Amino acid sequence: MRHPPGLLLRRATVGCSALATLWAPGSATAATPAAEAKSLHFTQRFHALQHGGIVRAANSSISCRTTPAALRSLRAAAPSCPDAREGGSGANGDFDMFYIDVDKDRNTYNSSRAEVRLPEGARVTYARLYWGGNLRVGEQKPPKDNGRVLIAEPDGEYKVVLADQVIGHRVARGADAFQASADVTKLVRASGSGLYTVAQVNAAMGKSAPGAWGGWTLMVAYEKKSEPLRHLSVWDGFDTLGPREDQAVRLPRIPFPENAGGRVGLVAYNGDRGRKGDSLTVSTGHGTPTALGDSANPHDDVLNSTISEPEPVAMERVPTYPNTLGYDSDVLELGKGIRRGGDQLTFRLVSQRDAAWVGALFAAVDAKQ
Repeated sequence: MRHPPGLLLRRATVGCSALATLWAPGSATAATPAAEAKSLHFTQRFHALQHGGIVRAANSSISCRTTPAALRSLRAAAPSCPDAREGGSGANGDFDMFYIDVDKDRNTYNSSRAEVRLPEGARVTYARLYWGGNLRVGEQKPPKDNGRVLIAEPDGEYKVVLADQVIGHRVARGADAFQASADVTKLVRASGSGLYTVAQVNAAMGKSAPGAWGGWTLMVAYEKKSEPLRHLSVWDGFDTLGPREDQAVRLPRIPFPENAGGRVGLVAYNGDRGRKGDSLTVSTGHGTPTALGDSANPHDDVLNSTISEPEPVAMERVPTYPNTLGYDSDVLELGKGIRRGGDQLTFRLVSQRDAAWVGALFAAVDAKQ
């Protein structure tokens, strides 16, 4: 496991100026968010061989606004906001986008919630929060707040989180996109399962051809002795996807048996529902790559503005829009893609459409014993 340089968590009720500081182990004196870069190569953030798995909580920070009645007749051919939110094929560029704000706190302009659901008796070994958005839509948001968000654990107060790695920030194809992240292991280990709230993701509202988007994902690795021995890996970076741009993530040698079980999780931005040309494949070095997908994520439209997982009961979110209009945080079964076993997993994400951005990936795969 590679330890990050440090994390600053400052306990805060929003709007208060007096803040008590919490530090991650080994941190020095972090006072400002990390620096920025146009793109970040995907690198391994965390790896462990342990009995356990990875869960994640995620939600979008911005959605469409309901069209005023006076304009509906003028836009009869356009998709409606309620229909899009409930799973229709509308894309973020079709709508005037506005912030989701569920916390009833007048000091925040966006906030949303999602559930971390850990197995009973599990111990958190690593947790990382990712957030990102588009700064250029109907308005231009300044990048100075890219590396800062608020997080509240279940029934807790907001704490300030500052990014502890270089922030990906790139202007391309009419958008001004970024992703930041921070180690929040101490917080999640102490708080456990429940609804987490994340606020103040620095995303712009309005309407433009590229569209507005923004959201967050909390990845949590855990240990539980009664579960299978697994390779647990988290990778992150930040770069553009397009017709001639893809992203490959190759895990280091991790021997896994035939008919192994496994899952992969993905965080991406600006995927559009119903516009084909996106795929996530896995290969083991034997045979052709396998395209991943499920009922929520078609094999040729995996970046389709969904937050999904293969659990029988979906993780709780507030709000629970099926179409997140530009934010993807999905968990997929590897299934037959790793049926032959092996020791070399490679994931490749391809988009043949307008620019999308990829930010993080995790894998949990059964290990040979």
